[in-house]
Amino acid sequence: MDGLPMGRRAFSSTSPSFRATARVGVAATGVALALLLVVAASGCEPVPDGTPYDLVLAEGQVMDPESGLDAVRWVGIRDGRIATISQIPLAGADTLDAAGLVVGPGYIDLHAHGQDEENHRLFALNGVTTALEMEVGTAEVDEWYREREGQARLNHGVSVGHLGVRIAFYDDPSDFLPSGPGGYAVATDEELDTIRSHVRRGLEEGALGVGMGIQYTPGATRWEVLEVFREAATHQAPVFAHVRGFGVEEPGGSVEAFLEVMGAAALTGAPLHIAHLNSMSLEETPRTLQMFEEALERGLDISAEAYPYSAGLTSIQSALLDRYETAPDTALERLQWAATGEWLDRESFNRYREEGGAVVLHLNTPEMEALAIEHPFTAIASDGRIRDGVGHPRTAGTYARVLGHYVRERGKLSLMDALRKMALIPAERLQEWSPDFRDRGRVREGAWADLAVFDPETVEDRATYAEPALPAVGFHHVLVNGIPVVRDGGVVEGVAPGTGIRAGSWSPGS
Repeated sequence: MDGLPMGRRAFSSTSPSFRATARVGVAATGVALALLLVVAASGCEPVPDGTPYDLVLAEGQVMDPESGLDAVRWVGIRDGRIATISQIPLAGADTLDAAGLVVGPGYIDLHAHGQDEENHRLFALNGVTTALEMEVGTAEVDEWYREREGQARLNHGVSVGHLGVRIAFYDDPSDFLPSGPGGYAVATDEELDTIRSHVRRGLEEGALGVGMGIQYTPGATRWEVLEVFREAATHQAPVFAHVRGFGVEEPGGSVEAFLEVMGAAALTGAPLHIAHLNSMSLEETPRTLQMFEEALERGLDISAEAYPYSAGLTSIQSALLDRYETAPDTALERLQWAATGEWLDRESFNRYREEGGAVVLHLNTPEMEALAIEHPFTAIASDGRIRDGVGHPRTAGTYARVLGHYVRERGKLSLMDALRKMALIPAERLQEWSPDFRDRGRVREGAWADLAVFDPETVEDRATYAEPALPAVGFHHVLVNGIPVVRDGGVVEGVAPGTGIRAGSWSPGS
């Protein structure tokens, strides 16, 4: 932790950081001399070939969670990358005013189910520059990337999904979370060989890892889970796991579920990432965090994420809701129908279980939520998805809520630590398998210009369970590969600078 105070620092235009030093090449002649004289007169630093940068972010408080840089700087961008970070004003073909604002890395969301324009707009207004579908993933990796090529506002990527492979193999009626044999069938040895071969194909097509929603596939035996981990380990690809159960009740509780995936990672050597530790731990959060720390201390390649809300959301037809079919009626009082906001009872639960749709699960507490969010080693990820305005406020609000509530209001996270959790930790999780991420999640020369520019005093989430698609406020500019997708607080229309990021071993035609 850097321990630096949050908020505006040294933003005075009279400070030494703002004093420009004109540099004029005395040997320059002709047009080059004229350009340099103009630049010098404006107090700007020219680039070596005498031409301006594509875009300049002017006099923002640049914060880089990797190096610890926290100072007023000018950022010059060229060809999609950060070309220079300067103490001296820069000239650009386009300039965005960042005075009084923080210039930080754009956020890398490891758990973004929403992969269309509706969701990318909300993510962008929340500072996200890379949205990754890592938990559920897809069975058809090549097709997933082709569908988004040249059309995405944000950088994007996907895992090969054990869920999707099972849905396809068992001809399950669902297109996202299994509700039939894709979830409940127990694979024979021959079927398991086929499932594993489909996972292998996805990794060979450049998937960013293996996604597993173990709680949604109760038919998947512990041996099947091990076999999928073995396939991931063969490629040294990370496994992104929604564990088998949650809560204190055994069997089927959080501790047992965490032991299953930690044991699989230890036996096989596959890197492990635990999805939404908060919602898979609930009142067991102190114990699962202790297990997480112990695994790290013993050298297990493990990471975890959390989102800053005490309620979750899932499909009411999924296996996760099976327990409520025989639960006491009082247990249903914590379930809320996402489309209407109504609280469920036995009759409405059974009716919606037949119809299908999204249900909000009010199962956690703010205290357990905070333990997961404020732990120094957890990443932030949204688990976000909105469909026609219906969903969970985490899609539109996750990152603004961390900055507004956890940094500014609670003061339990420094601003630098929040940026590390939202950008650098996710990049580090993926960079060994996909080297592209070595140049994302940072603000340094040579890195991709994925940047979020925001006001730390006003950034705030506005989405609620009643209005989950209300966009966050406080993000002035958001850049993806050097192109503004949010400018002056508004979405830029007609731009699609996002690129599909695959594993480092993949190449076209491989």
